[in-house]
Amino acid sequence: MTTVRSRWSRSRPGGLTSPPTDAGPPTAEAAPAELEECLRACAAHSGKLVGSLDSKRVQLAEQLRRMLALWAADQQPAPTAASSLLRRGTKGAVGSSLSNELLDALLAVANKALECRYDDELNLALLISDTVLTQRKNSRAGWRLRGRLLEAMGRPAAAVDAYDRYLGLTTEDGFGVRAKVAGIRTAQQRRAELLELLERGVPAGAQFSSRPPTDVWAEGLQAQAGGDWDGAQARLVGALIAMDRTEAPEQDFQEALSQYVDLCTGAHLRPTPELTQILGLFAEQRRSRMRGPVDDPLFGGTQWLSLGEFRNQIAGKSICLIANSGKVGESSMGSEIDSYDLVVRFNSYRIEAAHTGKRTDIHVSIHKHGFNWDKPVTTRLVFGGISGDWKYSLRNRLVPGAQKYLGDESLRWPLRNIGRLGADKWPAIPTSGFNMLWMLDFLDVSPTLDLIGFDFYESGAYRIDAAMKMPITSVHEYTSEKAWVMERAQSVSGMRISLR
Repeated sequence: MTTVRSRWSRSRPGGLTSPPTDAGPPTAEAAPAELEECLRACAAHSGKLVGSLDSKRVQLAEQLRRMLALWAADQQPAPTAASSLLRRGTKGAVGSSLSNELLDALLAVANKALECRYDDELNLALLISDTVLTQRKNSRAGWRLRGRLLEAMGRPAAAVDAYDRYLGLTTEDGFGVRAKVAGIRTAQQRRAELLELLERGVPAGAQFSSRPPTDVWAEGLQAQAGGDWDGAQARLVGALIAMDRTEAPEQDFQEALSQYVDLCTGAHLRPTPELTQILGLFAEQRRSRMRGPVDDPLFGGTQWLSLGEFRNQIAGKSICLIANSGKVGESSMGSEIDSYDLVVRFNSYRIEAAHTGKRTDIHVSIHKHGFNWDKPVTTRLVFGGISGDWKYSLRNRLVPGAQKYLGDESLRWPLRNIGRLGADKWPAIPTSGFNMLWMLDFLDVSPTLDLIGFDFYESGAYRIDAAMKMPITSVHEYTSEKAWVMERAQSVSGMRISLR
């Protein structure tokens, strides 16, 4: 039986699992929250996760441990008045302001809590979101987190408001938020049309719409089990109207709607024009919510590129791979870089012609974000470890006309799928750069294969502005990748490492 849950209620101060209050569902506007209160709640939640066997909660516990260690370090008293002033100027005072380091750590905790999807973790993420936006009203990461959180809590209209605040603060949309917002809005329109169709088609449902939807839904299922389809249909439609009226979480409404559609398409009804229209609206609102609108399903005539076709594309050509490192941003090697036959860049690369060169022939990106996917290139290779997630990202983030060729599934995850190097032989998750470099070395058809500026982030990151606040991820093991490169290097000269 479908029930209506209250995910959003939590009292302040108090535990994150406090009984529901009449505070109402969360909105795009953050509730005022003190930093110290949030940190204490994080510490309390960390204790609840001890001994958890859930892998996502284990990852959350690790992020909480790191964040709490940073908080503890921030609370240490400075030894002198001068260092105390410096500390307040760069780190922020605990209890009054939020340092950049602590902000990043809190956002990392919230992201892991969001992945868990349990009510307790969603409430924790909500408190962090309130805290971040109380402290940093114009935090782009804070508003994007707010939108994702509201989506997860079944509040699509509020999520759109939060996403709009995020989009108003950035000119780059590497996370595909505009497409997501368009999809949510389209889905909400189709949902409203579907409800209107149900109310017209089953007018008897209105008499049940003022009662608690859970009770009416249970009665409808009982009537259906007893063979009274007309009575069941009236009650089920009445329950759906009541869920809409009481603003039940979107997931609950969709679960009930899906069950209703299943019952309608069963043995109880013959296909009718009305049922066909219901099915069409149901499918369109679900599809729009999942992937957003796709105006051009062929993406501007983009052609799939297989491993063999990619080999033929690069055979006999000189190639340089440009790192997103601080060294590149001051290299003055722009003309030299553009002299190669093929220039390969990665993820959120930044162009300053004098230093980086201006050409990009091959753009290599992880599927999880869409930075620079709108920049025209000959070939775009998108890497991802999980096939379903990779396909979802391509449908949502690919820009029609921005590439002539797109790597197919044979090029999705080179080290693992082509090289067959599993976690037993290469435990760390390979970076986009290493996946690409490994594949070029494996194909071995290029007379020149040079790496420019690869210091494995020793000089920091050099990215487009929207990506500069993203931390250098810890899931990769740069030491092993560097060792692999240096074992195969034919020469090392300044900014250049030559493998051929």
